[in-house]
Amino acid sequence: MTELRKNDEKSRYEILQGGQVVGFAEFRPVRDAVMLPHTEIEQGHEGEGLGSQLAKFALDNVKTEGKRVIPMCPFIAGYIRRHPEYTELVHPQQRGVFKL
Repeated sequence: MTELRKNDEKSRYEILQGGQVVGFAEFRPVRDAVMLPHTEIEQGHEGEGLGSQLAKFALDNVKTEGKRVIPMCPFIAGYIRRHPEYTELVHPQQRGVFKL
């Protein structure tokens, strides 16, 4: 069973399987935005769609909080390119930087 959670203590969103963390997306608050600098999925779990689940969870959380996102992580930026409904979370002046 896959579980997603926000771990404020470690400043990251986490994805768990069987109670074990198998991936995370770090976050850093920046004024009215949330920077997502790095996403990591444990070796042996790549290609299972966990990164995409984690990206969606993180972006939905940022949206719920009414903040913008700064997708410094190439995986998160790529996810937003493939899911344009999240483009609105990136400040219009920053979209070109991330090729959105």
